[in-house]
Amino acid sequence: MIYSRILPFLMLFAVFVVSCKTDDTEETAADAIQMDLFSENLDQELFSCKSVKDVQNFLNKHPHLSSIYFTDSPVDSAQFTSYLYNILQNPDLQAFKKQLDSLIGNRNTTILNPLQKAFKNIKHHYPDFKAPRIEFMVTGFTGNDLYISDSLIIIGLDYFGGPSARFRPDVFDYQLKRYQKEYIVPAIIFFTSNRYNKMDAADQTLLGDMVGYGKGYEFVKQVMPDTPDSLILGYSGENLRRTYNSQLQIWSYFISSKLLYEKSDLRKKKFIEERPFTSEIGEKVPGAIGRWLGWRIVGRFMAENRKVTLVELMQIDNAARILQESGYKGEPDDQE
Repeated sequence: MIYSRILPFLMLFAVFVVSCKTDDTEETAADAIQMDLFSENLDQELFSCKSVKDVQNFLNKHPHLSSIYFTDSPVDSAQFTSYLYNILQNPDLQAFKKQLDSLIGNRNTTILNPLQKAFKNIKHHYPDFKAPRIEFMVTGFTGNDLYISDSLIIIGLDYFGGPSARFRPDVFDYQLKRYQKEYIVPAIIFFTSNRYNKMDAADQTLLGDMVGYGKGYEFVKQVMPDTPDSLILGYSGENLRRTYNSQLQIWSYFISSKLLYEKSDLRKKKFIEERPFTSEIGEKVPGAIGRWLGWRIVGRFMAENRKVTLVELMQIDNAARILQESGYKGEPDDQE
């Protein structure tokens, strides 16, 4: 499985709030797992290049970058080495790189240690799991934000400087909030869940998409139990509170509009893909509201079936069964 230029297009993955935390016994068992996490600061190596030849030697040393990371280069391969070298010589980029080092902070503390802890929790549930190698890059947005496969993760740190950074990625304003360092690890774990998230390919309903996303979010919550829901889902705290308090009205709209078993891609996108808000329901309802509802359904299913493990949940490919056994009807938890 391979994912690149991930965050702007999260809503294109149709295979994917109350969640069950892993208990203390499981966390203790996961902490005891031996796992080495290998990482490379390729950005430092790249910025040490002093000539076009040095850049070419760097690319020759790491040939995978040309084929999987620099996939959206604005120039052809014959010109790319010179193009990249010229970017590296730009004083603005050099100043941006120094600022990023300060904004991101210690990479072990910010990224690698939380990743290792999450990977240990995954291995606790899936003993065959092997941690991928981690590579860091800064290229002035020439490469992707994230590349994720089973064996390799490349993190384009230039995308994650946050609101204080001199430069921000060229995405819509409502997407920018996720381009901060705090979102890196939850995004990686969400896409890691894809390899375990069994879905029925024949189920083309909106409900199938909703529950698929919900299972992915639940996976993140269980392997990163201390992570705020806002970092997992990408909603602000205010949107989460407002949506939670309005869920009965939101659910009623889905039911009265007969959306759960809708199969039209055009109509499904309105409730699954990213938008500033869901205009069909109201301007205060955030975009991708179907994803949020999917997580509510999965969360209620787990609450009603406490013996179901994370592994068992991810193996269930029947979205209608999860909805039925969840008993979810749009009620906030304090009313259930």
